[in-house]
Amino acid sequence: MLLTRREFCLQSGVCLGGLLFFPTLLTHSKAQSLSKTTPYITEARYYVKLPDNKVRCLLCPRTCLVAEGKRGYCRVRENQKGTYKTLVYGRLCSINNDPIEKKPLFHFLPGTTAISVATVGCNIHCKFCQNWNISQAKPEDVSFEYYSPEKLAQLTRQVGSPTIAYTYTEPTVFTEYIYDTAVQARQLGLRNVIISNGCINEQPMNDLCQVVDAIKIDFKAFSEKFYSEITDGQLQPVLDSLVRVKQNGVWLEIVNLVIPTHNDDPQMIRQMCQWILKNLGPDVPLHFTRFHPQYRMQNLPPTPVKTLETAHKIGLDTGLKYVYIGNVPGHPAENTYCPNCHRLLIERSGYMITTNNLSRGKCRFCQTPIPGVWS
Repeated sequence: MLLTRREFCLQSGVCLGGLLFFPTLLTHSKAQSLSKTTPYITEARYYVKLPDNKVRCLLCPRTCLVAEGKRGYCRVRENQKGTYKTLVYGRLCSINNDPIEKKPLFHFLPGTTAISVATVGCNIHCKFCQNWNISQAKPEDVSFEYYSPEKLAQLTRQVGSPTIAYTYTEPTVFTEYIYDTAVQARQLGLRNVIISNGCINEQPMNDLCQVVDAIKIDFKAFSEKFYSEITDGQLQPVLDSLVRVKQNGVWLEIVNLVIPTHNDDPQMIRQMCQWILKNLGPDVPLHFTRFHPQYRMQNLPPTPVKTLETAHKIGLDTGLKYVYIGNVPGHPAENTYCPNCHRLLIERSGYMITTNNLSRGKCRFCQTPIPGVWS
């Protein structure tokens, strides 16, 4: 099969080896006006029709009531004459071949890459968002390429990546595309992972859990006040999603971006760790990640490493077995250690794996099983 120029560039980047980041695949042609006949405008799957051509979206906890001709909070779903449409089915604004460690997923096929895709849109509004230029955009304002589920799955297999990652913005808002693509990918022996804020309702989350292999959820803070004031979201739906993923048997990892003066209180962190231990168990990896000034929170300094080390200690003292520090390259806490013999299992340098002492999912020194997806 002949590759397009973009696909050839991506495959060539992989074959060179040793690269930790691959440039975007998209050519970024001019943003286009929405057409009523384009393949990326399809009927949404989670909504109900109401009188007067209104619709009620059932995808996320906002349950937007949308009048005819209007859009939901996420800006990517529109009521067209009483039928709710997604405007971003396969309308990819970003596609890269990333190390899986960048997600971050540390217990999922370490050392491999994932074709990572996004459409515009998000169902919350984080003041610290690093991808705000696409997460807070409208579809017609951002350049894109259309990839059918079949084409994306085939491309992923062609370039030799074992996984497709739905990431960068909020995958919830393009859930129909994720589901269909994940089905195609699995038929080709590929894996699927979602990088999400966890703000999604029960049925769509359960549906996604049937076709994906791992989900990383950003646990913004163990605080309803933080969610309300800093993300325009809610805490409880995220807690529900975390439990739901675990109950569905999908591999789960959690990231907590530690922001100075907002969610770095040790007591709040301790309560969060205790909740994780009680509701999810000790084996779910928890990443405490360093904040850098972004978007509307550029007045704050980066998170002190000492703050992250305090959070890391709290997590371990609580009883969590796999606690990491992120965005601090070279820190010992970005490595994986055996919870039984405490020997180094996976050594990381940035996104690169430099040592791997796992053998068939077990510590090679004491044979303790290490939870994760290793092959």
